[in-house]
Amino acid sequence: MIRFKPARLLALSRERKRWIMVAADVVMLPLALWAAYFLRFSEPVPPGMLEGWWLYPLVAIIGVLLFARLGLYRAVVRFMGTRAAWTVTSGVVLLALILAAAAQTAQLEPFPRSLPILFAAIAFLFVGGSRFLVRAWYRAVVVQGASVESVIVFGAGDAGAQLASSLRTAGRFRPIAFVDEDPGLRGSVIDGVAIHGPDDIPEILSHFPVRRVLLAIPSANRESRKRILALLEKHPLHVQTVPSLDDIVHKRARLEQVRDIDVGDLLGRDSVPPVPDLISSSICNRTVMVSGAGGSIGSELCRKVLLQSPKTVLLCEQNEYALYAIEHELRGIAERLGLATEIFPILGSVASSRRVKAILRHYQVQTVYHAAAYKHVPMVEQNVLEGIHNNVFGTRILAEAAAECGVERFVLISTDKAVRPTNVMGATKRLAELLLQDLAARGGGTIFTMVRFGNVLNSSGSVVPLFHRQLREGGPVTVTHPEITRYFMTVSEAAELVIQAGAMAVGGEVFVLDMGEPVRILDLAKRMIRLHGLQLRDARHPRGDVIIEFTGLRPGEKLFEELLIGDNATGTAHPKILRADEHAVSSEELGPLLQQLHEAVVAMDPKKAHQVLRAAVREFNPSSDVCDWMSQAQTGAVIPLRRRQQRHS
Repeated sequence: MIRFKPARLLALSRERKRWIMVAADVVMLPLALWAAYFLRFSEPVPPGMLEGWWLYPLVAIIGVLLFARLGLYRAVVRFMGTRAAWTVTSGVVLLALILAAAAQTAQLEPFPRSLPILFAAIAFLFVGGSRFLVRAWYRAVVVQGASVESVIVFGAGDAGAQLASSLRTAGRFRPIAFVDEDPGLRGSVIDGVAIHGPDDIPEILSHFPVRRVLLAIPSANRESRKRILALLEKHPLHVQTVPSLDDIVHKRARLEQVRDIDVGDLLGRDSVPPVPDLISSSICNRTVMVSGAGGSIGSELCRKVLLQSPKTVLLCEQNEYALYAIEHELRGIAERLGLATEIFPILGSVASSRRVKAILRHYQVQTVYHAAAYKHVPMVEQNVLEGIHNNVFGTRILAEAAAECGVERFVLISTDKAVRPTNVMGATKRLAELLLQDLAARGGGTIFTMVRFGNVLNSSGSVVPLFHRQLREGGPVTVTHPEITRYFMTVSEAAELVIQAGAMAVGGEVFVLDMGEPVRILDLAKRMIRLHGLQLRDARHPRGDVIIEFTGLRPGEKLFEELLIGDNATGTAHPKILRADEHAVSSEELGPLLQQLHEAVVAMDPKKAHQVLRAAVREFNPSSDVCDWMSQAQTGAVIPLRRRQQRHS
């Protein structure tokens, strides 16, 4: 006996599946005409059937041509929806009219006026119904037969309904319930799935083996998402979300591409809309250069810059793949939005003086956003000379070249680690700030300024991607210290504020971004564990899923980050941007220190370089461990630092 195997049908080429649909219609359309005759006359061989035999091949041929013209055979059956139903309706109505006209022209008798109506109804059932039966078969046999996970969809609006439909078709998840805060929707049904209130979640979990909830609220603000996440934290559910409305509209993501929750949602902080004049004044119709264009901040700056219609964007990056990726992305955005901006990838280091000057002169750069820097604290701590070379002298070379080549505005991307630094990275960024303050004090046509802010969510050095990865792998989750806190901001908000702060500058200012309240990293780790549907394993819950390990502060790491060196900060035209009044170092004092630092780098002497760095940055107060390691270091480019490990379950 021959057994039907669904896999064989699914494995057929798209062309063969189309011919199967055509063959089915060739059979069903004449059958629908016979059924219409039969219903009208209640006879297997109705009167006039033999005289009108030619109507049967006519409806088959014209019907197939009509459906092909309307695009019915291009539709994928398992994705068919209301649009396909309208296509079938249009086709059978047109076919019924053609049938009536043909019978009238041939003066065919008997041919009741009700016959075309009956034919249209039956043809719709045969043609449309056959396709929807195949779709139902696919979902019931193929999709449900696979390993499909039951999920709850939070949000019963348009996004939730579309998400549920997409998930069914994709076959990865099966929505078993909608949850929505709107009491007016409770008790309603979307595509056979009931809508419940948040209070019903425990009952849903008691009846279904659900471990995941998908947030389908792309237009909700941060405060609303924070409240919803707090509500869902109470339940053993892995919370994921669909892309934001902006990502969906700009086709950066599809609705069904679920992802782990954005930790920005946990902070509940909505960004302030940019001031149009501030965000465009230094960019629109200008030539803009972004150094470090492939990094987390640099790439987002490039995206924001491009949206303000600059004349030219120069992407400066020394990592080849990162440069390729951001150039490819920006060209796609420009093509999609119809922008005439020229985009040029510049591969190389900002520490190459001759090349930097040649680029600035050739392209006549007007605005520079300097994001190129080594920012990973332990990495720079172990590579002192390279950190100084890139962060200090790279900034000096680019800034002095900008002044020499007539750049109008130079904006340095700084960090909260530059405030009373305890590590080399922070000290080099503070020295870079002092360099720019000195250049601004000398006067000239270039406006030099700097913008200081804290950690960027989901950047390459952020704890957030690390926590997500550790949780996907089953733990443990590593936190350096129980009391460590950090400021956080989304990369999009940070880039917008950097551009606006740079536009307000008149020269030499240190702008500080309002980062909100600091976040305790241990609390963040616990919340992320709960939102992954897991339980923290500790003394109270010895059978929990994941433990938190404390690894000890890394070399040069601080428990608390600061944004201001002193207490002098004034407001600006933007509510999220402050202007800090901080001390500067004179050229007479700074020049010799930079010369000594340069000599130490050339001599490959990290110990000497560290000493000069401490003299140049008065607030630099490295930890005792780092000082001990420095005193023991031999001359060399890399200092091997041993990392302390303190593990507690």
